Amino acid sequence: MRNITFYLAILLLSFSRLVAQEMYLNSYTMGEGISVGGDQGYSMVLRGYVQPFLEVKKYTGMEETPLYPRFRMRRLRLRLTGEAAQQKIDYRFQIDLSGTSEIGEGGSDFLLDAWVAYNPTSRIKISFGQRATPTDNRELTMGSQSLQLVERSRLTSAFSSIREFGLFAQGSFRSGRGSYLRPYLAITNGDGLNVFGKDHGGMKVGGRLDFLPFGLFTNLGQFRQVDMVREQAPKLVIGGHTSYNQGMSSRRGRDSGSILYLNDLNQESLPNYLKYGIDFLFKYRGFSALGEFVGSQATVPEDITQRIRNNGTISTNFLVDGMQDVDRYVKGRMMLGKAYNLQMGYLFKNRLSIDGRYTHLRADQHSFLNNGTFYNRPTYYTIGLGYFLAKGYGAKIQMSCTYIQVAEGSNDIFGDPIQGNEWIGRLITSFAF
Repeated sequence: MRNITFYLAILLLSFSRLVAQEMYLNSYTMGEGISVGGDQGYSMVLRGYVQPFLEVKKYTGMEETPLYPRFRMRRLRLRLTGEAAQQKIDYRFQIDLSGTSEIGEGGSDFLLDAWVAYNPTSRIKISFGQRATPTDNRELTMGSQSLQLVERSRLTSAFSSIREFGLFAQGSFRSGRGSYLRPYLAITNGDGLNVFGKDHGGMKVGGRLDFLPFGLFTNLGQFRQVDMVREQAPKLVIGGHTSYNQGMSSRRGRDSGSILYLNDLNQESLPNYLKYGIDFLFKYRGFSALGEFVGSQATVPEDITQRIRNNGTISTNFLVDGMQDVDRYVKGRMMLGKAYNLQMGYLFKNRLSIDGRYTHLRADQHSFLNNGTFYNRPTYYTIGLGYFLAKGYGAKIQMSCTYIQVAEGSNDIFGDPIQGNEWIGRLITSFAF
C-alpha cells in the first residue's frame, strides 16, 4: 500500500493544475480510451481492458492422459496518461487488478506503470519512475491488447525483466531520406518492479538503438503487433539492445532478493548478468513479421561461500553432480543461454487474423532453462486465429494451439516424468474502452 500511495502522490502533483481548470471531452474511440482536455494544452486519456482466458494442456506419449484446463482473468487493467504540453511534461499510471503477472508465471503485478517525463525538446524525453525497459526484447514494447497471438513468446517469459524502476531517456532523430534513429538509455536498480525494502546488488545500465529506414509507422504501429492500419508503404524497424546488471539477486533481474549469496564475512556477494539481443518488426498492408534473438551470460564472484535458503537459513552446500562447485551451482539458478523467436501473421480486410510462431530456446550447460518442471522445453510451434469484432483494438477473440518439444528429464505439472511432448490450447477474449 505504501508503494501505491507514493506513486499517487507524484502523479497527483503532476496533473493537479489540469483538474483545477475547466475540462471538456476531446474524443472517445473504442479501444483507445476517453480523452479529456483543458486550456493551455493540458489533456488526459483514461483507458482500460479486460481479458478472460482459458488454457488447456495435454501431454502425449502417455495412455489416457487427461486434459488440464485452467480458467482465469488474464488481464484487468486501467491506465491513465496525461500531458501538460506547455510545461513539457507527461505521465502514466497503470494498474492490473487480475492478480497475475504480465507473462503469466504466477505472482501479482498490481502496479505496472508509474512515471513522470520531461521533454526538453520535441525529440528527447527523460522519464523517472517505474515503466517498461527498452533493454528487453521488442515484444515487450508492444501493448498486451495488440498481441498477434494469445500469449507472448517463451523467449519473452524466459529472459525479460518487463518493468524496472529508474531513469530513462529516449530520442527520435531524422537521419536522412525519411529514415529515423531512436536511441534509448536506462539506468535502473536492476530489481525489476520497485522495492521499498532492502535494495540488493548494484545498478543496471543498458540501452537500445532502433533504426527505421522507411520512416515512422502509422498510429503508433511500431508498438502494436497486428497491422491494424494496413500500412500502405513498407515499414521496418530493426534494433539492438544490451544491459549489464551488477550484482543480480534473482534469475533474470525481475524479483529482488529472491536468490542471495554471502562471502565469509557474511556480506552479500552476487553474480553479474549480461543480456544482449537484436530484433525487427515489419508491416505492410495487413502483413506483419516479428523476429527476435536474445542471449545472456553471467560471471560469478570467487568469494561466494554461503547461500540463503528460501526459509532464511544459511547453507554452505553448493553440490552439483555430487561435487562442490559454486560457479556451476549459481549459474544453474539463472536464465542463461540463447533464444530465437520468429512470428508472422496476416490481417484480412474482414478483420480475421491468421498467425504463426516458432520459438527455440538453447540453454547453457548450467542454467535454470534446464529445469525439468518449468523449462527444459527447447522448441515451440504455435498457430493462431483471431477475429476483431470492431475496427481497432476495442474487442477481439483469439485462439491458439502450441506444440512443445519436451527434452528428456522433464516433469508435468504434478512433478511426474513426461514421456512425450505437450500440447497447449488457449482462448482469450478482449474488451477495451
